[in-house]
Amino acid sequence: MTQGAHMGPHMARLWHVPVLLSILWLHTRTAGETGRGWLSDAQLMAKVVLRKWVRFVRDETGIAGFIMRDGARVHALYVHPRAQGHGVGRGLLNDAKTLSPRLELWTLQSNHLARAFYLAQGFSEVAHTAGEGNDEGLPDVCLVWQKEPQP
Repeated sequence: MTQGAHMGPHMARLWHVPVLLSILWLHTRTAGETGRGWLSDAQLMAKVVLRKWVRFVRDETGIAGFIMRDGARVHALYVHPRAQGHGVGRGLLNDAKTLSPRLELWTLQSNHLARAFYLAQGFSEVAHTAGEGNDEGLPDVCLVWQKEPQP
């Protein structure tokens, strides 16, 4: 975690939506993704926050990253650029692993950094598509983590 980080993820509330969106847009808008417009993103973020799907971690500056998860399905994991490389993403995933015996997520095949990160966290690539099921219409990959059975 970043130095001075508050330990453990917190459940997001509606008043966190603007900061969560700013972190999302630092990644999606600069990466050239168009996807949904800002209003659609804001409505979706508010909806998933109300469903209690979003947990976040703080550091000394504020929200450092968040995970959006519904049961085993991880819909998003984003870390503020200032906090990358400090264990924020790993911490959010480890928290999710304690809450679910299986996690599944999709990322673009071209996102080599994300794929390497998830593989290093114990995920395995289980399926590849040409992008029929994502907003970008780009080739993607499904990764799965499964808790090891206890002997």
